[in-house]
This record gives sequence, C-alpha cells and structure tokens, in this order.
Amino acid sequence: MSGYKMAFKKAFPYTIPVLTGYLFIGIAFGVMYAEKGYSFLWAMLMSLLVYAGSGQYLAVNFFVPGISLIQVIFMTLMVNVRHIFYGISLLERFHNMGKKRWYMIFGLTDETYSLLCTTNVPEGVEEEKFLFAISIMNQSYWVIGSAIGGLAGTLIPFNSEGIDFAMTALFVVIFVEQWMDRKNCIPEMIGVAASFICLQIFGMDSFVLPSMILIILVLFIARTRLERQVDGTCQ
Repeated sequence: MSGYKMAFKKAFPYTIPVLTGYLFIGIAFGVMYAEKGYSFLWAMLMSLLVYAGSGQYLAVNFFVPGISLIQVIFMTLMVNVRHIFYGISLLERFHNMGKKRWYMIFGLTDETYSLLCTTNVPEGVEEEKFLFAISIMNQSYWVIGSAIGGLAGTLIPFNSEGIDFAMTALFVVIFVEQWMDRKNCIPEMIGVAASFICLQIFGMDSFVLPSMILIILVLFIARTRLERQVDGTCQ
C-alpha cells in the first residue's frame, strides 16, 4: 500500500494541469447536462462509467427526440475513434499491468494519454503504480467537476451558450504544451498538415477518421527518419 501512496504523491504534481482543466470542462459538462433536466447524480454517474470527455459533450444532444441508436453509435465512433490509435501505441506498457490494464484502457483520455507518453517515471516508484495513479486521479477530477457543474446548473440558472467551447480550448492548450515541450516537432506538423488536408477533402463532419489513418501511415513510413532527427527545440 505504501507503494501506491508514494505513486500518488509523485504523480499528483504532473496532473495539476489536468486538474485545472478537467474541473472547468467537467463543470461545463455538468451545467449542460443539468439544463436537460437531469440530476447532478446522473452527470456524476456518466463521468464515472462513460468517461469520454468530448464524447460526453456530444452525448448531451442524444437526449433529444429524433436521435436514433445508429446515429448515436456512428457519431460516438467518429468523435472517439482516435482512442483506438492511442491504445495501439500503449499495448506493450499496459500488457504488463495485470488486471489494472482494464482500467487503464478505460481511462485513456486525451490528457491522460499525453501524460503517460511524456512523463518520466520518478526514481523509487513502480511504473505501473505511477501510471495507474495518473489515470485514476485524472478521472476523479472529471467526476468532481461534473458534480459541481450539475449542482450549479440545477441551483443557479444562467445562460450556458458557448460553454462547450471549454473542451476545444483544452485541446488547444494540450497541443501548445506538447509543441513547447518536445524536442522534435515534426510529428505535430504532420498531424496539423494531415488534418487540414483531410478537412478539405472530406469536410468537417467526416475528416477525423481519415486524418488519423493518414497520420499513422505517414509516421509509420517516416519512423526511421524521425528517430534519427537531431534534437532541437520547436520554438
């Protein structure tokens, strides 16, 4: 148990940016959910059992008449298809985590993936416990934010128009942070270029999956060359 205590203690500072972000976008989700007439407890339960970030924002619109099950499945797949590629890149690390790997797969959000890929495990801490601590703390921030937002939306009526932009803003912050932190920014430039090309070809509603496939293909083909790049800053 002391191993987990140390893991959580060491992991917490790395999760502070996610804490600040998840509290605010969790609150935004809770407010939007409450506006549909649902209790804050349902918002908490959804964040606990679904935990899909932008997928939950999208799901708020599923509770209106006229949305079919096929539409729900397709729209959810389009929004969260990137998680398939996240999981593929972490198969080896999760394979050695025993039963905890099932939660790690479930808790693999954009922000958690970013931390798992860029954070070095501190000395004296077991890797699997450190990664588990990051994942579970990140989800707790999201659940708490959803509860606060659900309560606020129920008790304090206000206009929430535009509040869903909080998720977009968080993605921008993550990208900028990655750009500033990495030594080689070619993968980021490939991602931006591929997304822009697919956006022009497939349109706003269908470009996510083609973008992911194109990015993976380019990175796979150029992998050897990218690994040989001399370290340098992206600034």
